[in-house]
Amino acid sequence: MSSHHIVREKQEPALYIHYLGNFSEENLGQLLEWSPTVLVAASEYEKALSLGIKIDVVIGIDDQIQIQESTKFIYAGVENLPTVVKYLIHEGYPAVNIISNENRFDDLADFLPEINIVLFTETEKSYAVKSGFSIWKPKGTIFHIDIISYFETSNLKPADNGDFVVMEDGFVDFNFTTDYLFLSELL
Repeated sequence: MSSHHIVREKQEPALYIHYLGNFSEENLGQLLEWSPTVLVAASEYEKALSLGIKIDVVIGIDDQIQIQESTKFIYAGVENLPTVVKYLIHEGYPAVNIISNENRFDDLADFLPEINIVLFTETEKSYAVKSGFSIWKPKGTIFHIDIISYFETSNLKPADNGDFVVMEDGFVDFNFTTDYLFLSELL
């Protein structure tokens, strides 16, 4: 068995760096492992470059920024997440991982039928799931669930602070009547 990985273009989620802050280099390395298309907000370009990240696209307002020859610049009137997500949908990407300083889907929920979005902050990974979603988790894993409607689950118990804790190693199932349920896990 070969250790070489062949990844067809746009098969892996794109990575958009909106705000790096103190995002863990280990977690960043995991997101870069499969050589995704990397998009960066102009405001984060220098920092991402200093980390040795190969950047494919810079998105922003400042077109005076000095970018590498192989990097594409896309002028965006505002450096916001919907602008980037619209671009990725237009380019045919099925999924995107976004590193940001907030993990709220308020501006992004309308795009979920067209693209799978995972939001990463320094401390959490957040994503939307459809009813019937099931995932294996070890005992003690903590979920923060944005409760927008009644839902049923297996293998979870509520904690005093409003989070939910996995009771036993095994699958956690989610069933609900809305389009999506928004989950966050600690990194």
